[in-house]
Amino acid sequence: MRKKFTSALLTACLVLGLALPARAASQPQQEEAIQVVNALGIMVGDTNGNMNLSSRVTRAEFITMAVKATPGGEQIGQAATSPYPDVPRSHWASGYVEAGVAAGLVSGYTDGTFRPNREISLAEGVTIALQLLGYGPSDFSGAYPTGQLAMYHSLKLDQGVTAAGPSTLLTRQDAMYLFYNLMTANTKEGRPYLESLGYSLNAAGEIDLVALISGQMEGPVVAQGNWQSSLSFDPAQAKVYRNGGVSTLSAIQNYDVVYWNRAMRTLWAYSDKVTGTIQALEPSASNPTSVTVSGRTCTIETSSAAYSLSTLGEYALGDTVTLLLGREGGVAAVIGALSADESQQVGVVTSVSNSSYPDGKGGTYQAKTVTLLSTDGQTYRYQTTSSVKEGALVRAAVDDQGKVTLKGLTSASLTGKVNAAGTKLGSHPFAEGAEILDVSDGQGARIYPSRLAGLELTDSMVKYHSLNGSGEIETLVLNDVTGDAYRYGILTRMESTSAGEFSSYYSYELDVGGQQISLPQSTTRYPVERGPIRIKGDPAHPDGLYSLTLAGKGEASGGQFLSGSKGYTLSDNLMVYEYQDGAYYLSTLARVQGGRFELSGWYDKSESLGGRIRVIVARSI
Repeated sequence: MRKKFTSALLTACLVLGLALPARAASQPQQEEAIQVVNALGIMVGDTNGNMNLSSRVTRAEFITMAVKATPGGEQIGQAATSPYPDVPRSHWASGYVEAGVAAGLVSGYTDGTFRPNREISLAEGVTIALQLLGYGPSDFSGAYPTGQLAMYHSLKLDQGVTAAGPSTLLTRQDAMYLFYNLMTANTKEGRPYLESLGYSLNAAGEIDLVALISGQMEGPVVAQGNWQSSLSFDPAQAKVYRNGGVSTLSAIQNYDVVYWNRAMRTLWAYSDKVTGTIQALEPSASNPTSVTVSGRTCTIETSSAAYSLSTLGEYALGDTVTLLLGREGGVAAVIGALSADESQQVGVVTSVSNSSYPDGKGGTYQAKTVTLLSTDGQTYRYQTTSSVKEGALVRAAVDDQGKVTLKGLTSASLTGKVNAAGTKLGSHPFAEGAEILDVSDGQGARIYPSRLAGLELTDSMVKYHSLNGSGEIETLVLNDVTGDAYRYGILTRMESTSAGEFSSYYSYELDVGGQQISLPQSTTRYPVERGPIRIKGDPAHPDGLYSLTLAGKGEASGGQFLSGSKGYTLSDNLMVYEYQDGAYYLSTLARVQGGRFELSGWYDKSESLGGRIRVIVARSI
């Protein structure tokens, strides 16, 4: 039975770390149609992945597609007996012919044969498709196939189908579009056919391709030993994605977590790991659904991982382990701790404090804890005796006994210009999965090479870098280059109160992503005015507030804010506010577009220095 999958994308993400092949610009619908029928297993290519769309379709092939388009249809095997004299039990399609006849989708001829190799016509294919939607002979008026073809057109099953007349023979491309259109067509009961397969359409009534492909993934399996034998196809011809990017089979490394789709002949591999001491198992050690290691809490994805971490398994509170994480950051498998070299993290210390830990006997103990913002964008909390200070750039390594060593890193700067494609800094290419962290005063943001496209990086802008054996940049720590580490919002109120002849007290109110924050009254006068601002540090206790610069009035389109003849790039974390009756309200870009609002854009610094439009304020016209 197909599993239902709910996607909240694209936060992310697939955030989800799910990468999809790009659509062909000239035939966007065809590429999507191929992906849909491939993902559902309705139609697949040959051993080389060729869909052979110009070839004609036989009756045996079409009924196989139709049965595979039904709930549980992918589980059909060989027929128990020979369903027809010309379809013996040994025939490759015997099980599908038998199932199609039993479901009333098709029948044999009056002479008792099925004629599996006869090419199928449009009228025959349409009739079978309408049967899947729940329509039978009593639902059509007029002589066959007049009523069937009329409904075929009214349900828009004809989109992309080139076969014109009822007796025109179908090509594989025609069949592909027919089944693709079937997914969004309503059944006789008035529900999209896709729902019968356990999926839903999105709010626009379209197929959510990411959710569909995710739901049809098999796995995971850990890439270790003879892992490829776990797959149901030869991966040598597979398309491979690793950590969300196009990759190769040879790039998959030991302990990667791998998923696959047999029909699409595609592999997705993920390499995220967490090594450290098990600090918590929730809601209980007997039946854990999440685990905390090195301060990072992860949902447990597989039953085998849950068993390993339960009271029935081999790991318990206080043990040192490595969590192998899957495509949504869930724990796919648990192994003994990797070596210190394999488990190391590079990042910036954001805090040093004492914290409580379970002692495994029902009590707790206090220990020094260092919080590390890593180049992978995650925050880790390590129990350690190492002497480090807040703001230090360090490498953290955990040995197989759970001991954490934090080693300070000396500056290793790198200068040069990032090319327009964002693939190379100076003479050094970025490695696949390169980790880049932009930090400023204890704040940081994970960014990707494309974010740096066109920027000139100087000594003062690069705090640290490391290269792999091929001279490619593996890790890069930047010193406040992009501004993405800061928070942005609105200063909604600022008041001053005289405290005598030479001093005043100031109070501020902020809106940061819809959260209202009142700062305690103090003598600090920030260089700001009411309106869009940049916030340095914790918004509730900021180290600084700074006004943004007005780009002007204009409109937002295609990732740009256009003001007059000038265009400004929008931030990926753009904040949009509506201003009404003297108050600001958090909004969305989609809501304020379309001419009903006058938009003003506000940026932090020039684009040549990494700046972006951070806030848009919309006023109703």
